[in-house]
This record gives sequence, C-alpha cells and structure tokens, in this order.
Amino acid sequence: MSITPSNQNIMSLLKKESILNSLERGIRLDGRKNIDYRPLSITLNYAKKAEGSALVKLGDTMVLAGVKLEEEEPFPDTPNQGNLIVNVELLPLAYETFEPGPPDENAIELARVVDRSLRDSKAVDLSRLVIAPGKKVWTAWVDVYVLDYGGNVLDACTLAAVAALYNTKLPKVEIEGENIKILKEEKTDITPINYPVATVTVAKIGKFLVVDPNLDEESIADVKISFSYTPDGRIVGMQKSNFGSLSLQEVDNAESLARAASQKLFEELKKQIIM
Repeated sequence: MSITPSNQNIMSLLKKESILNSLERGIRLDGRKNIDYRPLSITLNYAKKAEGSALVKLGDTMVLAGVKLEEEEPFPDTPNQGNLIVNVELLPLAYETFEPGPPDENAIELARVVDRSLRDSKAVDLSRLVIAPGKKVWTAWVDVYVLDYGGNVLDACTLAAVAALYNTKLPKVEIEGENIKILKEEKTDITPINYPVATVTVAKIGKFLVVDPNLDEESIADVKISFSYTPDGRIVGMQKSNFGSLSLQEVDNAESLARAASQKLFEELKKQIIM
C-alpha cells in the first residue's frame, strides 16, 4: 500500500496571518461566514456506462461517484440482504503530491467513513438489493474518484456517493419458478437508498471553528472533526483528523455548527436531486 505524502500547502506566514486576521473580523478570506459552504453543484448521470453516477463540485473540489451492480449469491448469515461496497481513489491528477498505485491510507479512511455513514444510518436499504431471497442479490459497488483536491474532500465524497445512489435505478427482474431473468435494459423506479446522508467537516484554526475548509484553511488547521447526519438530525458518524485536540466545549460548538450547516446541505440536495 502506498502512502500519499502530506497534501498540506506550503503557506507563507503573511497569508496565514491574513486568514487569521480575516477570521477575527468574522469573515473568511473568500467572503464566507464560518457556517457557509462553498458553491455546490451536482450533475447526475455523468458517467453514462454506470448504473448511477454524479459529479459533485464543491468550490474547487471535484469528485465523481459511480455505482455498478453485480449479481452475486448472498452471504449465508444475511440471505435477505444485498451488499454495499464503497471505494475511494485520490487520483494523481487531483493534487501534485498524490501518487499512482493502489488506494493509500488516506483513501481507505475516506472510503470507510463514507461507507459507515451510509451503512450505520440505514440510508441504503440492503433489502432492496435482493433479487431472489437466499439465492441471488445485487452488490452495489460505489466507486468515488477525487478529480480535483481543493479542500474538504470528505464532505464532497459523501455528497457524490449519495447523489449517485439516488441516480441508480434497479433493473427489472422476472421470476418464474426456479428461473430468474434479469432484464438489465429495463429499469424500475426503485433506488437502493431511502434518504440522504450529509457529512459536515469543521476545522479548528487557532481559536476559530469553520465549516467546509478550503485548501488554504486546511493547510493551517490544527484539527478537523466531521459529523454525518440524517435529515432528522441523527448523528450517524464522527471522524477526527489531524494531530490537534479539541476540548469538550469545542466539540459541542463544532457539532452545533455542523448540525446547522447540515440542514443547508439537505436543502441543496433537495434542489439538485429528485428525491
């Protein structure tokens, strides 16, 4: 397994001071408030060969997710459930320090967080992936590719995976006795996802907490903490990154900030995805 070098920008002290001075005034260098996300756009059905796909642009960060369905036998202990597998790749073209080769520890961590958020939230209904109970199920492969790294890639990966799953329509299945016929060219209106999940990352920069850090803000952040939510406000995932620390009060403040920001993300998802 390769280990991707640090993606931290080499930032001048002058620029770092500019960011901190701007935060002191209650506004970020790019004009956003602490709770604001960068502009978000979602293009569905971007990869025509996939069963479902979505291209997500979050500021300068760009992520593509695609879903492929494969017929398999169910696991013996879950005969009435299909399978969900999430992979993330940090492509070399996304950032100058990213290297070719198998997914490194950063990509594996991203995949695990996205997978856990979708799985633990029950957002993906694995029972919908059953073709014939105990005989045949779908495995949904969700492959996420980071095309351009402009900061806060985790939130973009979750958004792309969710959008691609909403864009996925299960093929029509005909069962006559022991015969199972799958009509891949005929799609149903059934998607494998019940409701969306949103991941919100908060960065601590000095004494300040900001949502959706861009690349420059990530470069000087002491620590990041991410929360995954369902639309009803349940927390279904948490992840801390970087080597800094957070007090209990700072964790509470970060969660309050993330919770408020998540509702804005869900509003954007409703606007840009037919759910």
